[in-house]
Amino acid sequence: MKTRKVLAGIAAIGLALSLAACSGGTRGGTTTVDDTAGANKGALVGVAMPTKTSSRWIKDGDAVKASLEKLGYKVDLEYGDDKIPNQVQQISNMLTKGAKVLIIASIDGTALSDQLDQAAKSGVKVIAYDRLINGNKNVDYYTTFDNNEVGVQQATSLLTGLGVLDKDGKDTGATGPFNVELFAGSPDDNNATFFFNGAMDTLKPFIDKGVVVVKSGQVGFTQVATLRWDPATAQKRMQNLIASTYSDGSKVDGVLSPYDGLSIGIISALTSSGYATNALPIVTGQDAEAASVKSIIAGQQYSTIYKDTRLLGDEAVKMADDLLNGRTPEVNDTKSYDNKVKIVPTYLFPPKVVTKDNYKELLIDTGYYTEADLK
Repeated sequence: MKTRKVLAGIAAIGLALSLAACSGGTRGGTTTVDDTAGANKGALVGVAMPTKTSSRWIKDGDAVKASLEKLGYKVDLEYGDDKIPNQVQQISNMLTKGAKVLIIASIDGTALSDQLDQAAKSGVKVIAYDRLINGNKNVDYYTTFDNNEVGVQQATSLLTGLGVLDKDGKDTGATGPFNVELFAGSPDDNNATFFFNGAMDTLKPFIDKGVVVVKSGQVGFTQVATLRWDPATAQKRMQNLIASTYSDGSKVDGVLSPYDGLSIGIISALTSSGYATNALPIVTGQDAEAASVKSIIAGQQYSTIYKDTRLLGDEAVKMADDLLNGRTPEVNDTKSYDNKVKIVPTYLFPPKVVTKDNYKELLIDTGYYTEADLK
């Protein structure tokens, strides 16, 4: 983390410097012979974020905007309100205004092809931010977290909370059976399948042995996906699962939830169905949103996945700055992210599991939150 901050500092104070290129994840940096830097001084950068319903996206958008402005760029920051036509129109407007680079966290990763084609014709580079944009060759770079590992960590923390694995990830020999229900993210978000597949690869051996039982039988992605990551949809589905599958007096022992907003809805459904707040099932999450961290501290939600979005924002800004100054952005993965047309060069960051035992170390000591934020 310290290394990334140093690099961010270098980018901020040394725009005129060319960084030497080397392979395998060092900033490629041969400066081109044209006057790219001069031509793009003060250029407009379009930043398209999906929604304001999650505090995470508000923080991301504000941080990216502030960092770009600190480097002297103009910024058009827009939020799509989780409505595809809104984001389509916003990106079209950014191009009309003359944006030279687009940073896009898409609502639907397949709905922007016309805008990406228009961007390519105008020489505008596109950076996919945390959500891969699919089905178009004009996605130039991608920055995200290791999304398969996010799913692995979610499932591992679920198994740890159930006592199937110990804190070192070793099988404890517990036989269960533990009743678990599964939730996945939005089917139009490419990340959701990575999360789910990573989690299921981890859970499958224990499902096969009968240690973990999905009592509802709903184990396919399409059965458990949650359109638009909507908490109300997750809450309603959890209520329906309890009514239809657990009316025989059996209990839910654990819930695989891929996102904190869904986790809050799931927990609300559980408590309204008679589960005591101090005796809830093991519920996972993602994004370390303040409300869920508070829930973890209170002993309700069990875990979340911390993705330091400051690093993600810094990387997107550095990519944009490099492109506007004739440098090749840094990547550390050129194999994993196939958008159905091409492998998109990617910079990945590692996620981390947060529980009641380590939230201070990961979230407060690093300055991501203050103590007051979590009161």
